[in-house]
Parts: sequence; C-alpha cells; structure tokens
Amino acid sequence: MSSATSQIPRTEPPVAADEVATLRGFVDFYRATIRRQCDGLTVEQLRTPHPPSTMTLAGMLKHLAYVEDVWFNVRLAGNEPAPPWDTVDWAADRDWDWNSALEDTPEQLTAGFDDAVAASERILDRVLAHVPDRASALDQVAVRTGHHGKNLTLRWILVHMVEEYSRHAGHADLLREALDGATDL
Repeated sequence: MSSATSQIPRTEPPVAADEVATLRGFVDFYRATIRRQCDGLTVEQLRTPHPPSTMTLAGMLKHLAYVEDVWFNVRLAGNEPAPPWDTVDWAADRDWDWNSALEDTPEQLTAGFDDAVAASERILDRVLAHVPDRASALDQVAVRTGHHGKNLTLRWILVHMVEEYSRHAGHADLLREALDGATDL
C-alpha cells in the first residue's frame, strides 16, 4: 500500500469542548476526509467504481453536497432546495445525485461540495447566533420535520451528519485504495 499526501487541511475534532464544538468538529473532520480522498484524482478515477458496487467518488461528492442541502438548508432552516436540487425529478431517478455526477468535472464536483458545506456553515452560524444559552442550542427543533414526520433537533441533525460522513468516509477509503493504493489520507 502507498501513502499519498493531500493539500486539503484536516483538523482533529476537539478532545475537550462543549457539545456544539465537538459535534461540529467531527462533521468538519469527516468533510475534510472526503475531500482528501478525492484530492488529486483524475476525472476517470473519480468516475471509477469498485465492482460489484457502482459507487464512485464523484457520486459521493455530489451525494454529500445534496445531503448538506437537505439537512441544513431544507430541514433545519426551512428553505426550498438550492440549485441544482430544486429542479431534480427524483421520481425519475432516485439516485440522480450519484448518477449525474458522472457527467461533472472534478472542478464542478468539488466546487459544488465546497459551496454546499459553506452554505451549511452559514446556516449553522445563524442558528447558533440566535440562541442565548449555548448549552441549549442543540435542543432547537428544525423548521421542517424529518423522516416519518418527526420533529428533529439540531443535535439529531449533527449526530446524523457524523454518521452519514463517517459511513461514506469508510467507503471513500476503500475506493481510493482500490484506485491507486493510497492509504492514510
């Protein structure tokens, strides 16, 4: 196995911080992990699946950009989906994010991901700025309900994002190693 280097910075989550900083630290760590796994790859590499799976790193970047929009922009803030998600016919292709990524350039994929993360961070900063007691900030209920019509708290959303990203980071580790043998990114 080989070890590659990445220009994408990644900060370890804090080991002694309040719950908000800890959860955001883990989400940020895994966001950077995904970007590092995709860093320096060609368009062909980003589009290459590892059979029998059809999952690609290109699809993963676009899927996670969509996940950012759904959980922070739509559910937490109550906004309509941002472009391009606002015009997708999900009934025609429920995996549109994964499938359409194969037509995008690496620059489009990383810009879309980075833009979605930046938008999520702005939303989180706005939400947290309006809470006088940081200890209760995570108890805020999202504007829109989640699965099965349940009210979700900011705590649940952040924990879910840690789960979503950590699961896909494991997939990304395997995909990257299969592409070029790189490990320890």
